[in-house]
Amino acid sequence: MAQNGTGTVTESTGSHYIIQTDEGVRLETKLRGRLRLNNVRTTNPVAVGDRVLYETDDDGNTVITAVEPRRNYLIRRASNLSKEAHIIASNLDQALIVATLFSPVTNTEFIDRFLVTCEAYDIPAAIILNKLDLASERPEELEEFMTIYETAGYKVYPVAAAEREGLETLRELTAGRTTLLTGNSGVGKSTIIKSLLPDADVRIHKISDRHHKGMHTTTFARMYALEGGGSIIDTPGIKGFGLVDIGQGEVFRYFPEFMRYSPECQYYNCTHTHEPGCAVVAAVERGEIAPQRYISYLKLLDEDGKYRQ
Repeated sequence: MAQNGTGTVTESTGSHYIIQTDEGVRLETKLRGRLRLNNVRTTNPVAVGDRVLYETDDDGNTVITAVEPRRNYLIRRASNLSKEAHIIASNLDQALIVATLFSPVTNTEFIDRFLVTCEAYDIPAAIILNKLDLASERPEELEEFMTIYETAGYKVYPVAAAEREGLETLRELTAGRTTLLTGNSGVGKSTIIKSLLPDADVRIHKISDRHHKGMHTTTFARMYALEGGGSIIDTPGIKGFGLVDIGQGEVFRYFPEFMRYSPECQYYNCTHTHEPGCAVVAAVERGEIAPQRYISYLKLLDEDGKYRQ
């Protein structure tokens, strides 16, 4: 006799999924055919973090029959299909982007795209600045990075995961929460997870000496349970972060520091690019908004060539 139940998706390879049932059983599943066709807008109708309904037949084969409504989700433009989107993970309490100032260098534009998406989809976000041991050799760059994002309103947590510095802060930050961990390849996501969860099955590769870039160690999203409650979702190393469903007139709303000044603009529909009396541009000129953040904003407006000043 077929059995029905509910669970949480903990792994996704695109062709099959691992779910943790509410009874604590780990099951390998596939999608029911018609469910796969229901969502034509995204490349993956089911994502890690999804709460799902499943059915197991008499032969022990399990299929996902439905996805429960998501509390939230993080999405980005699919890398190979620019008109489609990919859901990275769902039902998140927070999202943490791991960045590094050296070996490799994390582009601030990439960070800003990630933060904008988190703002748009109502996911609290913060930055883990890893490899502090390298950054401390260039204190002026470390201070500049911290100032850019703390002024914008984001928490920045400097750590040196390989040296186990700052890990207690990360344990407190992630305890009891469902946390997405993302970033470019080579920034140390796997090292952080391995430090927090020594028994986790993650691979750690060194940075390429030739290109100074990280080699991909994660090929699909995976959720790891934390000993004190909560979980961490590790994602594949992301090179780019294309925005989805964010109109040009909405972009500034997802820069928290812009929202502090925009009510003072002369025009209610100010684009914060060329209008006289723009309070945002004035704040940039006074150094109250980081120029790097403003440049990211202009590039987002011009992403598809729709905006020309």
